[in-house]
Amino acid sequence: MSVAFTRENDLEATAADLPDRPISPHPNLVTASGLAALDAALAEARAAYAEAQTGDVQADRTAMARATRDLRYYGARRASAQLIETPPHPETVQFGTTVTLDREDGRRQTFRIVGEDEADPAKGSVSYVSPLAAAVMGKAVGDVAMVAGRDVEVIAIA
Repeated sequence: MSVAFTRENDLEATAADLPDRPISPHPNLVTASGLAALDAALAEARAAYAEAQTGDVQADRTAMARATRDLRYYGARRASAQLIETPPHPETVQFGTTVTLDREDGRRQTFRIVGEDEADPAKGSVSYVSPLAAAVMGKAVGDVAMVAGRDVEVIAIA
C-alpha cells in the first residue's frame, strides 16, 4: 500500500467524520415563519439523506456524513420547537414583535425578535437571546434601555 493511498483514505475519513452542529441550551422558540423554515430544512435534510443512501456510500462518505448530521440537527430542532404567536397589538416588546429604537447618536434601528435559527441581522431579525433583544424585552414605547453601554429609546412596537 502506498503512502499516498493511505493519506487519501485518512483525509476522506476525516471529512466524513463531521462534528454535530451545536444545539443551543436555550428554549427553541420559533415564530410561524421560523417553524415553516425548520420544516423546509428538515425536508431538505431528509431528501439529502435519501439521495446519499441511494448512491455509493463508500464513494461519497462526506455527503452521507453531511446529510446524517443535518438530519440529526434539524430533527432535534423541529422536535424541540415551541411556536410562539405574536399578539396582534403588543404593548411591550416581546418575542415575535418588531421594535424600532432611537439611539443616542441619532440612528434609528428597526428589527424583529425571532428564534435563534431564524435570526439574520442583515435582514433585520435578531435572536431573542441576543444582548440587544434581551435589553429591550418587556419595554414599552417611550421606555429607555441600555444597549452596549448606551441608551436607546423604544419608539415603536409592531
